[in-house]
Amino acid sequence: MADVVSMEEIRNLADKLGVDITQIDLDSINLPPGEDCGIPSDDDAVMEEDSLEFDNGFRNILVVDNLPVVPKEKFEKLEGVVRKIYSQLGVIKEGGLWMPVDKETQKTVGYCFIEYNTPQEADLSREKTHGYKLDRSHIFAVNAFEDIEKLMEVPDVWAPPEIKPYVPGENLQQWLTDEKARDQYVIRAGNDTEVLWNDARQKKPELVYKRTFWTESFVQWSPMGTYLATVHRQGAAIWGGATTFNRLMRYAHPQVKLIDFSPGERYLVTYSSHEPSNPRDTHRVVLNIFDVRTGKVMRDFKGSADEFAVGGTGGVTGVAWPVFRWSGGKEDKYFARIGKNVISVYETETFSLIDKKSIKVENVMDFSWSPTDPILSLFVPECGNQPARVSLVQIPSKEELRQKNLFSVSDCKMYWQSNGDYLAVKVDRYTKTKKSTYTGFELFRIKERDIPIEVLELDNKNDKIIAFAWEPKGHRFAVIHGDNPRPDVSFYSVRSGTNTGRVSKLTTLKGKQANALYWSPGGRFLILAGMKGFNGQLEFFDVDELDTMASAEHFMATDVEWDPTGRYVATAVTSVHEMENGFNIWSFNGKLLYRILKDHFFQYLWRPRPPSFLSKEKEEEIAKNLKKYSKKYEAEDQDVSLLLSEQDREKRRKLKEEWEAWVTEWKRLHEEEKMEREKLRDGEASDEEEEYEAKEVEVEEVINVTEEVIPFEESQQ
Repeated sequence: MADVVSMEEIRNLADKLGVDITQIDLDSINLPPGEDCGIPSDDDAVMEEDSLEFDNGFRNILVVDNLPVVPKEKFEKLEGVVRKIYSQLGVIKEGGLWMPVDKETQKTVGYCFIEYNTPQEADLSREKTHGYKLDRSHIFAVNAFEDIEKLMEVPDVWAPPEIKPYVPGENLQQWLTDEKARDQYVIRAGNDTEVLWNDARQKKPELVYKRTFWTESFVQWSPMGTYLATVHRQGAAIWGGATTFNRLMRYAHPQVKLIDFSPGERYLVTYSSHEPSNPRDTHRVVLNIFDVRTGKVMRDFKGSADEFAVGGTGGVTGVAWPVFRWSGGKEDKYFARIGKNVISVYETETFSLIDKKSIKVENVMDFSWSPTDPILSLFVPECGNQPARVSLVQIPSKEELRQKNLFSVSDCKMYWQSNGDYLAVKVDRYTKTKKSTYTGFELFRIKERDIPIEVLELDNKNDKIIAFAWEPKGHRFAVIHGDNPRPDVSFYSVRSGTNTGRVSKLTTLKGKQANALYWSPGGRFLILAGMKGFNGQLEFFDVDELDTMASAEHFMATDVEWDPTGRYVATAVTSVHEMENGFNIWSFNGKLLYRILKDHFFQYLWRPRPPSFLSKEKEEEIAKNLKKYSKKYEAEDQDVSLLLSEQDREKRRKLKEEWEAWVTEWKRLHEEEKMEREKLRDGEASDEEEEYEAKEVEVEEVINVTEEVIPFEESQQ
């Protein structure tokens, strides 16, 4: 980039050349096309970011074709019919309905233009009325006005598309081949977003990529870590690459607020909510499902917020998020949403409903997918004389595999184990008096014949359940139960000893300052965390040994995140607290490795890893011969330790040299000032304090003199 020249330098140069700069109109000077003199325009970045803005001012105008051709006397009646149909779907602007008339015949020409207040109303109207049957001869064909120009440009004669030469893309999994087997994470602080290596050996992060104003709200990794998604007012974008982060694809969705990837990273769901023209109406919701690689919209859903407000774990403007829940596995074959008395299941081959109809389930309140199989678990609360129930439904056959009726139910939550082997249903039931509740668990063994169900009640069934979590890929689960501030933590196994068909309690830890459970992705290790009111208490627990490895604290911690390998843990204090923003990195056994402070800290996310390609047998073989495989890495660790020791020695050597240099300089100055010190000591040459005799000298000093006149009284004479 060229240096910027000041006006003062321009004036001096003009004086040398004998040019009167006041006679030159600088604004009239134009550079040759494509020439910028090495100085990129500030507008380039703006154009780059705004290129997703397709709104050219006509997005709120529709063209309705296939209208009846009527004479002038029937014009008003036809206009009234059209206005009645289209005003139900949005607010038509004043003078926003125009029906052209043929000047010669004085008849309508069979189409009209409708202008709405907002593009969202126009989109909804187009979706609802395209194909509308006014009568046998007139079926509406509705297009956006801005699409007409595109349709006019379609050539009359078909020409084969140009075949472009194949250019191999970047290896988006390059980061998985790191020689040090490190993991990456992304952080957002202030206006900066950074991707870093977790270099635990060096006990510090290593920067991979940093960008300011990379996103306008948040970032999100795809489920297998291939892409990093950013969110902007024009839509979403994904980034990735072999050595850096390049933009791979954009997804145009104005005012997007939330995004969600399918488990296999094939599809991206985007969500936006728009205020209605009529304040009495609910927000309008727009959902798009994009093909991640091509950026094509595979299906869109539009409607009022009320239509998407059933079920879910929370969202915005009353809409449950995620609206669509994906079946387990990398195939991304099915996705589903809950509606009033229905579960709508779609297949991604055609993005239409399975069998072209939803599953009718009266009063259905919640559902979830098995993480590995196309099986739905449904919860239906009590209604009248009908008991509550939990059902398992096979997709796509819609066959009910298992059902369990539940009585006196207050609430119900479903927890799938990560391999889909077990389903735990936490059931809160009313007591006989209906004044209080107690909790129990229904445990479904999904992979066993006839799917047996086992009932589990705590030793004190009146204990409040604070948290529940399955061991990933395992057969154990943990429960925090009891009353704050010191509840109990119990561990159970559904496959212990020789009796693999019965649940058994392993142990109970009494009086723990914990309200959250965080299992290692590899199982075995668990963090008992005291969040919010417990001020970040952390207990690192080994479930195999039923022993506490370490206890620690990250004051005011808001987040706990295991890395995908289960080797390291990050705890973070985000900007919900004003002080101590930043994150700590710990080893799995509770040793603090390093700490980073960041003002205005918003996000910390480990980069996920895809599932291992190794078979279960190969993993077991590696675990069995771990000592043989670990020799290489132990040697590398030893080299790193020696390097760190050498670095520490070098650091201490530099500090010592700096100290000795300071002492030498002090001695030099001391010698230079020797004559001055002798003068101050009245000629005494020695600096040694022992050679001086201390004497006390009293000095009298008049501080103040006050004269007071005392009157003489005659009565005293």
